Amino acid sequence: MASPQASKSKASESKADENPKTDPKDVSNQIKDPSQWTTGGEPMTGAQASYLKTLSEEAKDPEAFDPDLDKAEASQRIDALRKESGKA
Repeated sequence: MASPQASKSKASESKADENPKTDPKDVSNQIKDPSQWTTGGEPMTGAQASYLKTLSEEAKDPEAFDPDLDKAEASQRIDALRKESGKA
């Protein structure tokens, strides 16, 4: 007779082997438009600010950097600058 520990371990293994992100019906991990982000209205992150500053300097467009942008606006501006520079 198998011990309860062995049964529990085997059940845990089969659960661990399943990857919920491989389910084609699961769309929770898809890229969303920044306007749909629940945190899009929060101030941009430090990483966004740094990258946006770098991109705006490389594009010789200092006006592209605005320290008061929110996360969604910063993401959109980064995407636009990346496309303009060919980094997208």
